[in-house]
Amino acid sequence: MVDCSHGNSSKDHRNQPKVCSDIAKQVAAGNQSIVGVMIESNINEGRQNIPSEEEGGVKALKYGQSITDACVSWEQTVPMLKELAEAVRARRAAASQ
Repeated sequence: MVDCSHGNSSKDHRNQPKVCSDIAKQVAAGNQSIVGVMIESNINEGRQNIPSEEEGGVKALKYGQSITDACVSWEQTVPMLKELAEAVRARRAAASQ
């Protein structure tokens, strides 16, 4: 299992697609040790702090945005998943020959 976030992305969620591409290349090349990935993903990119009561509290939170780790958006996640799926298909095809 490889984490696309945290240390592998230099703690910058915007680097996750680059990390994911590198993982996909390794999978496509036949690496059998990689069995999964962890992507910090949500509907909306980034993260937010919980607003103070004066700012509206939890009712003022933006729907679909993390309050913990910064995330890539769903729009950024879809191509990452497609690239990984293609890499797995390539690895399976190579293994069956």
